[in-house]
Amino acid sequence: MNNVNKAKLHVEVQGQGADLVVLHGWGVNNAVFSSLKHELADYRVHYVDLPGFGHSPSIDGDINAWVEALVSALPSSAIWLGWSLGGLVAKQAAISYPDKVRALVTVASSPCFMAREIENWPGIAPKVLAQFSSQLGSNLPKTLDRFLAIQAMGSDTMKQDLTELKQLLLDKPLPQAQALEQGLAMLAQVDLRQELAKISQPWLRFWGRLDGLVPQKIQAHLPHGSQIEDVIQHKASHAPFISHQQEFSQHLLTWLAKQQ
Repeated sequence: MNNVNKAKLHVEVQGQGADLVVLHGWGVNNAVFSSLKHELADYRVHYVDLPGFGHSPSIDGDINAWVEALVSALPSSAIWLGWSLGGLVAKQAAISYPDKVRALVTVASSPCFMAREIENWPGIAPKVLAQFSSQLGSNLPKTLDRFLAIQAMGSDTMKQDLTELKQLLLDKPLPQAQALEQGLAMLAQVDLRQELAKISQPWLRFWGRLDGLVPQKIQAHLPHGSQIEDVIQHKASHAPFISHQQEFSQHLLTWLAKQQ
């Protein structure tokens, strides 16, 4: 069934069971998770189009405005799964509204996407994000194509992954310029590193060893604890749920079962 929530954001709700919220990354929409729908049939999954992406309208504001719109419209005490930018939003939700997020899954997602050379923090080079931002107004489709190509880079199945990502993107309207600019600003400016200690919920973190956007070595710089589990997919890049779906699903379902 399809459902438009209270904030008028587009959410597709499928399955029966514990509530699982799923958030996509920059430039795409919830269709990127199509391959997981069969695997997650035992959960009540809320496939969200983030503000300004897919069928959701844009909203004004920063990451906190996005989080507020999401938590006001989604069920309490849900497990939140976020990929890339969606993982940044999910982490902010877990920090700001711990009663709403009872467990957290992040996929290829950093608390600080921008590389910080002075601090020896690995991430996306500032000039790369600046180029994307400057190109948005001149050629949106080409900018999105280039970003998708970077996401697939490094995977053994790069061409196949890129084709699938492009097809899934075109299943819905192209993202709105405002949302793309907001998302890039979040990737460039949001830094949650000092707040990660506030995340006390069970937390599963997926990393692709070949990821060119979110280097796997970030893991060593993050908090570790008994409630945190890291999965490194050695042949995957930025979209392991597409390139290595079976391995990804197996780890995810095993962990989700422990949260019941």
